[in-house]
Amino acid sequence: MLKWDELKIRLSRSKFRSSFKLKPKDLEYINKKGVAEIKKHAEEFIKERLAPAFPKNDGKQTPFKGHPVFVAQHATAICCRGCLFKWHEIPKNKALNDEEIRYIIDIIMKWIEDNFEC
Repeated sequence: MLKWDELKIRLSRSKFRSSFKLKPKDLEYINKKGVAEIKKHAEEFIKERLAPAFPKNDGKQTPFKGHPVFVAQHATAICCRGCLFKWHEIPKNKALNDEEIRYIIDIIMKWIEDNFEC
């Protein structure tokens, strides 16, 4: 698993990954709910949609908009098990362990915090 600074550099080199930005509606939602609540949402989404060994609709389970966490997942290549393997070297076809889930949530939140200040 990569450190945030290393990952941020890799992601910035991807035209697709670097195209994701928080929209005013996302920023308003973060302001309204607070970062702690957004982190809870991230944990719920990851445990439900990404943590199983064979997630339902893998590759299509993360919408592109509708919640700041969804935007962050695409921006950080944490949207499906294929991207998790390609970008983060987290193997497919096995349930995510607690350490992997913490890593994923930390990356999502670092991206949100970095982009929330903009």
